[in-house]
Amino acid sequence: MTLQSVSVALVGSGGAGVMTAGQMLLEAASKAGFYGLMTRSSGPQIRGGEAAAYVRIGTAPITGPADSFDILLAVDWQNVNRFSAELPLTKDSIILTDPTQEGMPEVLAKSGAAIVDLPMKAMADAIKGGRANMIALGAVAQLFNLPLDAIEAVVGNSLKHKGADAIQASSDGIRSGAAAATSMTARYPLAKAKTGFAQRWNISGNEAAGYGVVQGGARFCAAYPITPGTEILEWLAPNLAKIGGTLVQAEDELASINMIIGASFGGVPSVTATSGPGLSLMTESIGLAVASETPIVVIDVQRGGPSTGIPTKSEQSDLNIACYGLHGDAPHVVTAANAIDDCLTTGQWSMHLAETLQAPVIMLSDQMLGQSRAVVDAPKVLDFKTKRLVPTPDALAQGGYKRYADTPSGISPMSYPGMAGGEYTADGLEHAESGTPSSADTDHAKQLNKRSRKLTDHDFGELWADIEGEGEVAVITWGSATGPVREAVARLNAKGRKARMISLRLLLPAQPAKLAAALKGVGKILVVEQSHEAQFLKFVRAHYDLPGKVASFHRPGPLPVRPHEVELQLEKL
Repeated sequence: MTLQSVSVALVGSGGAGVMTAGQMLLEAASKAGFYGLMTRSSGPQIRGGEAAAYVRIGTAPITGPADSFDILLAVDWQNVNRFSAELPLTKDSIILTDPTQEGMPEVLAKSGAAIVDLPMKAMADAIKGGRANMIALGAVAQLFNLPLDAIEAVVGNSLKHKGADAIQASSDGIRSGAAAATSMTARYPLAKAKTGFAQRWNISGNEAAGYGVVQGGARFCAAYPITPGTEILEWLAPNLAKIGGTLVQAEDELASINMIIGASFGGVPSVTATSGPGLSLMTESIGLAVASETPIVVIDVQRGGPSTGIPTKSEQSDLNIACYGLHGDAPHVVTAANAIDDCLTTGQWSMHLAETLQAPVIMLSDQMLGQSRAVVDAPKVLDFKTKRLVPTPDALAQGGYKRYADTPSGISPMSYPGMAGGEYTADGLEHAESGTPSSADTDHAKQLNKRSRKLTDHDFGELWADIEGEGEVAVITWGSATGPVREAVARLNAKGRKARMISLRLLLPAQPAKLAAALKGVGKILVVEQSHEAQFLKFVRAHYDLPGKVASFHRPGPLPVRPHEVELQLEKL
Protein backbone atom coordinates (compact mmCIF):
# COMPACT_ATOMS: atom_id res chain seq x y z
CA MET A 1 0.00 0.00 0.00
CA THR A 2 1.39 3.38 -1.00
CA LEU A 3 0.79 6.66 0.83
CA GLN A 4 -0.28 10.05 -0.49
CA SER A 5 1.85 11.85 2.09
CA VAL A 6 4.51 10.96 4.65
CA SER A 7 5.95 12.92 7.55
CA VAL A 8 9.28 12.77 9.38
CA ALA A 9 10.76 14.65 12.33
CA LEU A 10 14.54 15.02 12.32
CA VAL A 11 15.69 16.06 15.79
CA GLY A 12 18.98 16.75 17.53
CA SER A 13 21.01 19.42 19.21
CA GLY A 14 22.05 22.61 17.44
CA GLY A 15 24.91 21.85 15.07
CA ALA A 16 23.90 18.22 14.53
CA GLY A 17 22.84 19.06 10.99
CA VAL A 18 19.14 18.23 11.20
CA MET A 19 18.08 21.49 9.52
CA THR A 20 20.51 20.81 6.67
CA ALA A 21 19.23 17.26 6.30
CA GLY A 22 15.63 18.48 6.30
CA GLN A 23 16.29 21.06 3.60
CA MET A 24 18.07 18.47 1.46
CA LEU A 25 15.20 16.02 1.89
CA LEU A 26 12.69 18.66 0.80
CA GLU A 27 14.76 19.63 -2.23
CA ALA A 28 15.22 15.98 -3.23
CA ALA A 29 11.48 15.42 -2.96
CA SER A 30 10.97 18.36 -5.29
CA LYS A 31 13.41 16.93 -7.83
CA ALA A 32 11.57 13.61 -7.68
CA GLY A 33 8.27 15.33 -8.53
CA PHE A 34 6.71 15.58 -5.08
CA TYR A 35 5.31 18.50 -3.12
CA GLY A 36 6.57 19.15 0.38
CA LEU A 37 6.68 21.31 3.48
CA MET A 38 9.47 21.79 5.98
CA THR A 39 8.82 23.55 9.25
CA ARG A 40 11.49 24.20 11.82
CA SER A 41 11.66 24.15 15.58
CA SER A 42 14.39 25.65 17.69
CA GLY A 43 14.87 27.46 20.95
CA PRO A 44 15.56 31.17 21.35
CA GLN A 45 19.32 30.62 21.60
CA ILE A 46 21.57 32.29 19.03
CA ARG A 47 23.50 29.03 18.67
CA GLY A 48 23.12 25.51 20.03
CA GLY A 49 20.20 24.17 22.04
CA GLU A 50 17.40 22.07 20.62
CA ALA A 51 16.67 21.84 16.90
CA ALA A 52 14.25 19.95 14.69
CA ALA A 53 13.22 19.84 11.06
CA TYR A 54 9.69 18.59 10.36
CA VAL A 55 9.28 17.46 6.76
CA ARG A 56 6.07 16.35 5.09
CA ILE A 57 6.15 15.09 1.50
CA GLY A 58 3.18 14.28 -0.69
CA THR A 59 1.75 13.81 -4.15
CA ALA A 60 -0.47 16.90 -3.75
CA PRO A 61 0.31 20.38 -2.36
CA ILE A 62 1.12 20.33 1.37
CA THR A 63 -0.19 23.34 3.30
CA GLY A 64 0.09 22.23 6.90
CA PRO A 65 1.41 19.63 9.33
CA ALA A 66 0.23 16.03 9.43
CA ASP A 67 -1.73 14.58 12.34
CA SER A 68 1.38 12.71 13.49
CA PHE A 69 4.85 11.71 12.33
CA ASP A 70 5.52 8.43 10.55
CA ILE A 71 9.20 8.57 11.48
CA LEU A 72 10.99 10.30 14.33
CA LEU A 73 14.73 10.20 13.71
CA ALA A 74 16.96 11.44 16.52
CA VAL A 75 20.58 12.17 15.70
CA ASP A 76 20.89 12.74 19.44
CA TRP A 77 18.47 13.40 22.31
CA GLN A 78 20.06 16.54 23.76
CA ASN A 79 17.35 19.02 24.78
CA VAL A 80 14.66 17.18 22.77
CA ASN A 81 12.53 17.00 25.91
CA ARG A 82 12.00 20.75 25.55
CA PHE A 83 9.78 20.23 22.52
CA SER A 84 8.64 16.62 22.85
CA ALA A 85 5.02 17.85 22.84
CA GLU A 86 5.58 18.89 19.21
CA LEU A 87 6.26 15.26 18.23
CA PRO A 88 2.95 13.34 18.07
CA LEU A 89 3.48 9.64 17.33
CA THR A 90 1.18 6.63 16.99
CA LYS A 91 1.57 2.87 17.21
CA ASP A 92 2.24 2.90 13.47
CA SER A 93 5.19 5.28 13.83
CA ILE A 94 8.82 4.33 14.32
CA ILE A 95 11.58 6.02 16.28
CA LEU A 96 15.04 5.69 14.72
CA THR A 97 17.68 6.29 17.37
CA ASP A 98 21.39 5.73 17.82
CA PRO A 99 21.81 3.10 20.56
CA THR A 100 24.75 5.06 21.98
CA GLN A 101 22.58 8.12 22.56
CA GLU A 102 20.66 8.29 25.83
CA GLY A 103 17.93 10.59 27.06
CA MET A 104 14.88 9.70 24.99
CA PRO A 105 11.95 11.61 26.57
CA GLU A 106 9.63 9.26 28.43
CA VAL A 107 6.56 10.56 26.64
CA LEU A 108 8.06 9.42 23.33
CA ALA A 109 9.22 6.06 24.67
CA LYS A 110 5.66 5.38 25.86
CA SER A 111 3.98 6.59 22.66
CA GLY A 112 3.52 3.08 21.29
CA ALA A 113 5.86 3.76 18.38
CA ALA A 114 8.37 1.03 17.52
CA ILE A 115 11.93 1.89 18.54
CA VAL A 116 14.54 0.89 15.95
CA ASP A 117 18.29 1.18 16.44
CA LEU A 118 20.30 2.95 13.76
CA PRO A 119 23.97 3.32 14.82
CA MET A 120 24.48 6.60 12.98
CA LYS A 121 27.60 7.67 14.85
CA ALA A 122 29.42 4.37 14.30
CA MET A 123 28.37 4.27 10.66
CA ALA A 124 29.56 7.85 10.14
CA ASP A 125 32.87 7.12 11.87
CA ALA A 126 33.46 4.29 9.40
CA ILE A 127 33.41 6.79 6.55
CA LYS A 128 36.21 9.30 6.10
CA GLY A 129 34.58 12.67 6.71
CA GLY A 130 31.24 10.98 7.39
CA ARG A 131 28.43 12.72 9.25
CA ALA A 132 25.50 11.24 11.13
CA ASN A 133 22.96 13.52 9.45
CA MET A 134 23.80 12.03 6.05
CA ILE A 135 23.26 8.53 7.44
CA ALA A 136 19.87 9.74 8.67
CA LEU A 137 19.03 11.27 5.31
CA GLY A 138 19.73 8.03 3.46
CA ALA A 139 17.68 5.94 5.89
CA VAL A 140 14.64 8.21 5.64
CA ALA A 141 14.85 8.33 1.84
CA GLN A 142 14.88 4.54 1.72
CA LEU A 143 11.90 4.18 4.05
CA PHE A 144 9.92 6.71 1.99
CA ASN A 145 11.00 5.10 -1.30
CA LEU A 146 12.57 8.33 -2.52
CA PRO A 147 15.14 7.84 -5.31
CA LEU A 148 18.65 8.07 -3.90
CA ASP A 149 19.96 9.73 -7.05
CA ALA A 150 17.70 12.72 -6.30
CA ILE A 151 19.15 12.93 -2.77
CA GLU A 152 22.72 12.65 -4.05
CA ALA A 153 22.13 15.30 -6.72
CA VAL A 154 20.93 17.75 -4.08
CA VAL A 155 23.82 16.95 -1.75
CA GLY A 156 26.33 17.30 -4.58
CA ASN A 157 24.99 20.73 -5.50
CA SER A 158 24.83 21.89 -1.88
CA LEU A 159 28.37 20.78 -1.03
CA LYS A 160 30.19 21.62 -4.25
CA HIS A 161 31.92 24.51 -2.55
CA LYS A 162 33.46 22.04 -0.09
CA GLY A 163 35.03 19.89 -2.77
CA ALA A 164 34.87 16.34 -4.10
CA ASP A 165 35.92 14.66 -0.85
CA ALA A 166 33.02 16.19 1.09
CA ILE A 167 30.56 15.20 -1.64
CA GLN A 168 31.88 11.65 -1.72
CA ALA A 169 31.72 11.31 2.07
CA SER A 170 28.12 12.51 2.08
CA SER A 171 27.17 10.20 -0.78
CA ASP A 172 28.75 7.25 1.03
CA GLY A 173 26.83 8.20 4.17
CA ILE A 174 23.53 8.36 2.29
CA ARG A 175 24.13 4.95 0.70
CA SER A 176 25.12 3.48 4.06
CA GLY A 177 21.98 4.79 5.75
CA ALA A 178 19.79 3.53 2.92
CA ALA A 179 21.38 0.08 3.10
CA ALA A 180 20.73 -0.10 6.83
CA ALA A 181 17.07 0.84 6.29
CA THR A 182 16.48 -2.00 3.81
CA SER A 183 16.49 -4.51 6.67
CA MET A 184 13.82 -2.62 8.63
CA THR A 185 10.33 -4.07 8.53
CA ALA A 186 8.62 -0.67 8.67
CA ARG A 187 7.96 0.99 5.33
CA TYR A 188 6.19 4.22 4.37
CA PRO A 189 6.30 4.11 0.56
CA LEU A 190 5.04 7.19 -1.21
CA ALA A 191 2.74 6.81 -4.18
CA LYS A 192 4.37 7.65 -7.48
CA ALA A 193 4.81 11.32 -8.20
CA LYS A 194 3.02 12.80 -11.16
CA THR A 195 5.18 13.20 -14.24
CA GLY A 196 5.29 16.19 -16.53
CA PHE A 197 4.60 18.64 -13.72
CA ALA A 198 4.81 22.37 -14.30
CA GLN A 199 7.46 24.60 -12.78
CA ARG A 200 7.62 24.43 -9.00
CA TRP A 201 9.30 26.63 -6.45
CA ASN A 202 11.07 25.73 -3.22
CA ILE A 203 10.44 28.87 -1.22
CA SER A 204 9.83 30.15 2.30
CA GLY A 205 6.99 32.42 3.26
CA ASN A 206 9.37 35.24 4.10
CA GLU A 207 11.05 34.95 0.70
CA ALA A 208 7.64 34.87 -0.96
CA ALA A 209 6.55 37.98 0.95
CA GLY A 210 9.67 39.81 -0.22
CA TYR A 211 9.04 38.76 -3.80
CA GLY A 212 5.41 39.81 -3.52
CA VAL A 213 6.05 43.35 -2.30
CA VAL A 214 8.66 43.84 -5.03
CA GLN A 215 6.10 42.73 -7.62
CA GLY A 216 3.73 45.20 -6.00
CA GLY A 217 6.18 48.02 -6.64
CA ALA A 218 8.20 48.31 -3.41
CA ARG A 219 11.53 49.99 -4.04
CA PHE A 220 12.57 50.97 -0.51
CA CYS A 221 12.72 49.00 2.70
CA ALA A 222 13.92 50.16 6.10
CA ALA A 223 13.82 47.58 8.86
CA TYR A 224 15.44 46.32 12.03
CA PRO A 225 16.19 42.57 12.20
CA ILE A 226 13.82 40.61 14.42
CA THR A 227 12.92 36.92 14.63
CA PRO A 228 11.02 35.52 12.75
CA GLY A 229 10.86 38.24 10.08
CA THR A 230 14.55 38.83 9.37
CA GLU A 231 14.62 36.61 6.27
CA ILE A 232 12.41 39.14 4.47
CA LEU A 233 15.19 41.69 4.82
CA GLU A 234 17.81 39.14 3.82
CA TRP A 235 15.89 38.43 0.62
CA LEU A 236 15.11 42.06 -0.16
CA ALA A 237 18.66 43.38 0.38
CA PRO A 238 20.22 41.87 -2.77
CA ASN A 239 17.05 41.74 -4.83
CA LEU A 240 16.01 45.36 -4.36
CA ALA A 241 19.50 46.39 -5.41
CA LYS A 242 19.07 44.53 -8.72
CA ILE A 243 16.14 46.76 -9.70
CA GLY A 244 17.42 50.07 -8.40
CA GLY A 245 15.83 49.84 -4.98
CA THR A 246 17.37 50.28 -1.56
CA LEU A 247 17.28 48.54 1.81
CA VAL A 248 18.46 50.28 4.97
CA GLN A 249 19.05 48.38 8.20
CA ALA A 250 17.80 50.94 10.67
CA GLU A 251 18.90 51.31 14.28
CA ASP A 252 15.46 50.32 15.60
CA GLU A 253 11.81 49.93 14.67
CA LEU A 254 11.00 53.59 15.34
CA ALA A 255 13.55 54.67 12.77
CA SER A 256 12.34 52.00 10.34
CA ILE A 257 8.72 53.09 10.26
CA ASN A 258 9.53 56.77 9.98
CA MET A 259 12.06 56.15 7.22
CA ILE A 260 9.50 54.38 5.05
CA ILE A 261 6.92 57.11 5.70
CA GLY A 262 9.48 59.66 4.55
CA ALA A 263 10.45 57.63 1.49
CA SER A 264 6.82 57.16 0.51
CA PHE A 265 6.17 60.89 0.96
CA GLY A 266 8.99 61.32 -1.53
CA GLY A 267 7.23 59.09 -4.05
CA VAL A 268 8.94 55.74 -3.47
CA PRO A 269 6.68 52.75 -2.63
CA SER A 270 7.98 51.52 0.72
CA VAL A 271 7.77 48.58 3.11
CA THR A 272 9.10 47.40 6.45
CA ALA A 273 9.07 43.99 8.11
CA THR A 274 8.91 43.22 11.81
CA SER A 275 7.25 41.04 14.46
CA GLY A 276 4.95 41.77 17.39
CA PRO A 277 7.36 43.75 19.60
CA GLY A 278 8.37 45.90 16.64
CA LEU A 279 4.77 46.50 15.60
CA SER A 280 4.06 47.73 19.13
CA LEU A 281 6.77 50.36 18.73
CA MET A 282 5.53 51.39 15.30
CA THR A 283 1.88 52.06 16.10
CA GLU A 284 2.18 55.81 16.74
CA SER A 285 3.90 56.36 13.41
CA ILE A 286 1.42 54.15 11.58
CA GLY A 287 -1.15 56.64 12.89
CA LEU A 288 0.93 59.38 11.26
CA ALA A 289 0.63 57.50 7.96
CA VAL A 290 -3.15 57.33 8.46
CA ALA A 291 -3.47 61.05 9.18
CA SER A 292 -1.11 62.12 6.39
CA GLU A 293 -2.55 59.53 3.99
CA THR A 294 0.89 58.16 3.20
CA PRO A 295 0.96 54.69 1.62
CA ILE A 296 3.17 52.15 3.44
CA VAL A 297 3.18 48.40 4.07
CA VAL A 298 4.16 46.89 7.42
CA ILE A 299 4.68 43.12 7.38
CA ASP A 300 4.24 41.55 10.82
CA VAL A 301 5.56 37.98 11.02
CA GLN A 302 3.85 37.00 14.26
CA ARG A 303 5.42 35.02 17.09
CA GLY A 304 4.39 33.99 20.58
CA GLY A 305 3.78 36.94 22.89
CA PRO A 306 3.44 39.16 24.82
CA SER A 307 6.75 40.99 25.34
CA THR A 308 9.73 38.99 24.06
CA GLY A 309 7.48 35.94 24.31
CA ILE A 310 8.57 32.93 22.25
CA PRO A 311 10.57 34.39 19.35
CA THR A 312 10.98 31.13 17.42
CA LYS A 313 7.42 29.82 17.67
CA SER A 314 4.22 30.69 15.84
CA GLU A 315 1.05 32.30 17.17
CA GLN A 316 -1.84 34.35 15.79
CA SER A 317 -2.03 36.78 18.67
CA ASP A 318 -1.18 40.11 16.99
CA LEU A 319 -4.62 40.44 15.43
CA ASN A 320 -5.85 42.86 18.08
CA ILE A 321 -2.90 45.23 17.88
CA ALA A 322 -2.93 45.12 14.07
CA CYS A 323 -6.62 45.97 13.92
CA TYR A 324 -7.11 48.12 17.02
CA GLY A 325 -3.68 49.25 18.18
CA LEU A 326 -3.77 52.77 16.74
CA HIS A 327 -5.12 55.61 18.84
CA GLY A 328 -8.01 57.71 17.64
CA ASP A 329 -10.28 56.81 14.74
CA ALA A 330 -7.58 55.54 12.40
CA PRO A 331 -8.97 53.53 9.47
CA HIS A 332 -6.34 51.35 7.83
CA VAL A 333 -6.07 48.08 5.95
CA VAL A 334 -5.11 44.74 7.52
CA THR A 335 -4.40 41.75 5.29
CA ALA A 336 -3.35 38.20 6.19
CA ALA A 337 -1.48 35.60 4.15
CA ASN A 338 -2.88 32.08 4.53
CA ALA A 339 -0.17 29.89 2.96
CA ILE A 340 3.51 30.03 2.10
CA ASP A 341 2.90 30.78 -1.57
CA ASP A 342 0.07 33.13 -0.60
CA CYS A 343 2.65 35.34 1.12
CA LEU A 344 3.59 36.38 -2.43
CA THR A 345 -0.01 37.07 -3.44
CA THR A 346 -0.85 38.92 -0.25
CA GLY A 347 2.42 40.87 -0.33
CA GLN A 348 1.77 42.11 -3.86
CA TRP A 349 -1.87 42.88 -3.07
CA SER A 350 -0.92 44.76 0.09
CA MET A 351 1.44 47.04 -1.85
CA HIS A 352 -1.26 47.58 -4.47
CA LEU A 353 -3.82 48.53 -1.82
CA ALA A 354 -1.44 50.87 -0.01
CA GLU A 355 -0.53 52.75 -3.18
CA THR A 356 -4.06 52.81 -4.58
CA LEU A 357 -5.79 53.85 -1.35
CA GLN A 358 -2.98 56.05 0.00
CA ALA A 359 -3.22 54.26 3.32
CA PRO A 360 -1.07 52.12 5.60
CA VAL A 361 -1.50 48.37 5.19
CA ILE A 362 -0.50 45.93 7.93
CA MET A 363 0.13 42.50 6.43
CA LEU A 364 0.02 39.64 8.93
CA SER A 365 2.08 36.50 8.49
CA ASP A 366 3.51 34.28 11.25
CA GLN A 367 6.52 32.15 12.09
CA MET A 368 4.88 29.01 10.72
CA LEU A 369 4.41 30.61 7.31
CA GLY A 370 7.45 32.86 7.30
CA GLN A 371 10.21 30.46 8.27
CA SER A 372 8.80 27.26 6.75
CA ARG A 373 9.74 26.15 3.25
CA ALA A 374 7.42 24.52 0.75
CA VAL A 375 7.57 23.00 -2.69
CA VAL A 376 4.70 24.72 -4.50
CA ASP A 377 3.46 25.27 -8.00
CA ALA A 378 4.88 28.54 -9.26
CA PRO A 379 2.61 31.26 -7.80
CA LYS A 380 0.85 33.54 -10.23
CA VAL A 381 1.80 37.19 -10.13
CA LEU A 382 -1.35 39.32 -9.92
CA ASP A 383 -2.21 41.39 -12.96
CA PHE A 384 -2.38 44.72 -11.17
CA LYS A 385 -1.54 48.07 -12.68
CA THR A 386 -0.53 49.70 -9.42
CA LYS A 387 -0.19 53.44 -9.72
CA ARG A 388 -0.50 56.14 -7.11
CA LEU A 389 -2.90 58.97 -7.97
CA VAL A 390 -0.86 62.13 -8.58
CA PRO A 391 -1.95 65.58 -9.75
CA THR A 392 -1.28 66.53 -13.36
CA PRO A 393 1.05 69.46 -14.12
CA ASP A 394 -1.89 71.31 -15.68
CA ALA A 395 -3.96 70.92 -12.52
CA LEU A 396 -1.10 72.17 -10.35
CA ALA A 397 -0.49 75.11 -12.67
CA GLN A 398 -3.97 76.40 -11.89
CA GLY A 399 -2.91 76.96 -8.27
CA GLY A 400 -4.73 76.23 -5.04
CA TYR A 401 -3.59 72.59 -4.81
CA LYS A 402 -5.55 70.77 -2.12
CA ARG A 403 -3.68 67.64 -1.06
CA TYR A 404 -6.60 66.45 1.06
CA ALA A 405 -9.46 67.47 -1.23
CA ASP A 406 -12.71 65.83 -0.17
CA THR A 407 -13.26 63.80 -3.34
CA PRO A 408 -16.19 61.40 -3.89
CA SER A 409 -13.87 58.38 -3.59
CA GLY A 410 -11.98 59.82 -0.63
CA ILE A 411 -8.73 59.49 -2.60
CA SER A 412 -7.10 62.78 -3.54
CA PRO A 413 -4.08 63.34 -5.83
CA MET A 414 -0.78 63.17 -3.90
CA SER A 415 2.06 65.33 -5.19
CA TYR A 416 5.75 64.55 -4.84
CA PRO A 417 8.36 66.95 -3.47
CA GLY A 418 9.65 69.05 -6.33
CA MET A 419 6.40 69.18 -8.29
CA ALA A 420 5.78 72.84 -9.07
CA GLY A 421 2.61 74.02 -7.36
CA GLY A 422 2.31 70.80 -5.37
CA GLU A 423 3.60 72.07 -2.04
CA TYR A 424 1.59 71.14 1.05
CA THR A 425 1.95 70.50 4.76
CA ALA A 426 2.11 66.79 5.61
CA ASP A 427 2.08 66.00 9.31
CA GLY A 428 0.05 64.30 11.99
CA LEU A 429 -2.05 67.32 12.93
CA GLU A 430 -5.64 67.38 11.74
CA HIS A 431 -5.91 69.63 8.73
CA ALA A 432 -8.08 71.38 6.21
CA GLU A 433 -8.22 70.18 2.60
CA SER A 434 -5.12 72.23 1.82
CA GLY A 435 -3.10 70.47 4.49
CA THR A 436 -3.03 73.50 6.76
CA PRO A 437 -3.38 72.37 10.41
CA SER A 438 -6.90 72.90 11.73
CA SER A 439 -8.78 72.02 14.90
CA ALA A 440 -12.16 73.05 13.49
CA ASP A 441 -14.90 70.51 14.00
CA THR A 442 -15.97 70.73 10.37
CA ASP A 443 -12.48 69.98 9.06
CA HIS A 444 -12.05 67.11 11.52
CA ALA A 445 -15.37 65.52 10.52
CA LYS A 446 -14.66 66.01 6.82
CA GLN A 447 -11.22 64.39 6.99
CA LEU A 448 -12.43 61.54 9.20
CA ASN A 449 -15.18 60.80 6.69
CA LYS A 450 -12.71 61.03 3.81
CA ARG A 451 -10.19 58.64 5.35
CA SER A 452 -12.91 56.15 6.22
CA ARG A 453 -14.83 56.41 2.96
CA LYS A 454 -11.89 55.59 0.72
CA LEU A 455 -11.60 52.20 2.45
CA THR A 456 -15.24 51.27 3.00
CA ASP A 457 -16.29 52.25 -0.53
CA HIS A 458 -13.42 50.43 -2.24
CA ASP A 459 -14.18 47.21 -4.11
CA PHE A 460 -11.63 44.69 -2.84
CA GLY A 461 -12.75 42.06 -5.34
CA GLU A 462 -12.46 38.33 -4.82
CA LEU A 463 -9.15 38.40 -2.95
CA TRP A 464 -10.85 39.34 0.32
CA ALA A 465 -11.15 35.61 1.21
CA ASP A 466 -10.51 32.08 -0.03
CA ILE A 467 -13.80 30.16 -0.10
CA GLU A 468 -13.92 26.44 -0.79
CA GLY A 469 -16.74 23.90 -0.66
CA GLU A 470 -20.40 24.15 0.25
CA GLY A 471 -22.76 22.79 2.85
CA GLU A 472 -24.50 23.62 6.10
CA VAL A 473 -21.25 23.63 8.09
CA ALA A 474 -18.66 26.39 7.61
CA VAL A 475 -15.22 26.88 9.11
CA ILE A 476 -14.02 30.47 9.31
CA THR A 477 -10.29 30.86 9.81
CA TRP A 478 -7.26 32.90 8.83
CA GLY A 479 -3.48 32.79 8.45
CA SER A 480 -1.51 29.60 8.96
CA ALA A 481 -4.52 27.84 10.50
CA THR A 482 -5.94 27.69 6.97
CA GLY A 483 -3.85 24.69 5.87
CA PRO A 484 -5.05 22.31 8.62
CA VAL A 485 -8.61 23.59 8.21
CA ARG A 486 -8.52 22.97 4.47
CA GLU A 487 -7.38 19.38 5.03
CA ALA A 488 -9.99 18.76 7.74
CA VAL A 489 -12.80 20.09 5.56
CA ALA A 490 -11.65 17.87 2.68
CA ARG A 491 -11.78 14.83 4.98
CA LEU A 492 -15.29 15.73 6.12
CA ASN A 493 -16.43 16.11 2.53
CA ALA A 494 -14.89 12.73 1.68
CA LYS A 495 -17.08 11.20 4.39
CA GLY A 496 -20.17 12.62 2.71
CA ARG A 497 -20.78 15.48 5.14
CA LYS A 498 -20.58 18.70 3.20
CA ALA A 499 -18.65 21.60 4.68
CA ARG A 500 -17.09 24.81 3.44
CA MET A 501 -14.00 26.78 4.40
CA ILE A 502 -13.74 30.56 4.51
CA SER A 503 -10.26 31.97 5.09
CA LEU A 504 -10.19 35.75 5.43
CA ARG A 505 -7.33 37.43 3.58
CA LEU A 506 -8.78 40.90 4.26
CA LEU A 507 -9.40 41.61 7.93
CA LEU A 508 -9.92 45.37 7.76
CA PRO A 509 -12.02 46.89 6.46
CA ALA A 510 -14.56 44.17 7.22
CA GLN A 511 -16.73 42.91 4.35
CA PRO A 512 -20.11 42.08 5.96
CA ALA A 513 -22.07 41.80 2.71
CA LYS A 514 -19.54 39.44 1.17
CA LEU A 515 -19.34 37.18 4.21
CA ALA A 516 -23.14 37.09 4.46
CA ALA A 517 -23.24 35.83 0.87
CA ALA A 518 -20.49 33.28 1.59
CA LEU A 519 -22.46 31.99 4.59
CA LYS A 520 -25.77 31.62 2.77
CA GLY A 521 -27.34 28.30 3.77
CA VAL A 522 -24.97 27.78 6.71
CA GLY A 523 -26.44 26.72 10.05
CA LYS A 524 -23.28 25.78 11.95
CA ILE A 525 -19.98 27.65 12.16
CA LEU A 526 -16.61 26.70 13.62
CA VAL A 527 -14.04 29.48 14.10
CA VAL A 528 -10.44 28.19 14.19
CA GLU A 529 -7.37 30.14 15.30
CA GLN A 530 -4.09 29.95 17.22
CA SER A 531 -4.82 32.42 20.02
CA HIS A 532 -5.41 31.93 23.75
CA GLU A 533 -7.88 34.82 24.00
CA ALA A 534 -9.89 33.82 20.91
CA GLN A 535 -9.06 37.14 19.28
CA PHE A 536 -10.33 36.07 15.86
CA LEU A 537 -13.64 34.78 17.23
CA LYS A 538 -14.22 38.12 18.95
CA PHE A 539 -13.19 39.92 15.77
CA VAL A 540 -15.69 38.13 13.53
CA ARG A 541 -18.45 38.47 16.13
CA ALA A 542 -17.76 42.22 16.33
CA HIS A 543 -17.82 42.82 12.59
CA TYR A 544 -20.16 40.17 11.21
CA ASP A 545 -23.62 38.72 11.78
CA LEU A 546 -22.95 34.99 12.14
CA PRO A 547 -25.97 32.73 11.52
CA GLY A 548 -26.84 29.60 13.48
CA LYS A 549 -24.68 27.82 16.03
CA VAL A 550 -21.14 29.19 16.47
CA ALA A 551 -18.35 27.17 18.09
CA SER A 552 -14.71 28.05 18.63
CA PHE A 553 -11.49 26.06 18.51
CA HIS A 554 -8.67 28.23 19.73
CA ARG A 555 -5.42 27.70 21.54
CA PRO A 556 -2.10 29.52 21.76
CA GLY A 557 1.23 28.53 20.24
CA PRO A 558 3.71 27.01 20.10
CA LEU A 559 1.90 23.80 19.10
CA PRO A 560 0.49 23.98 15.57
CA VAL A 561 -3.13 23.29 14.76
CA ARG A 562 -3.39 19.82 13.22
CA PRO A 563 -6.07 18.58 10.78
CA HIS A 564 -7.49 15.85 13.00
CA GLU A 565 -8.09 18.37 15.80
CA VAL A 566 -10.25 20.48 13.50
CA GLU A 567 -11.94 17.35 12.19
CA LEU A 568 -12.90 16.30 15.73
CA GLN A 569 -14.37 19.74 16.42
CA LEU A 570 -16.41 19.55 13.23
CA GLU A 571 -17.78 16.15 14.15
CA LYS A 572 -19.05 17.63 17.42
CA LEU A 573 -21.12 20.29 15.66
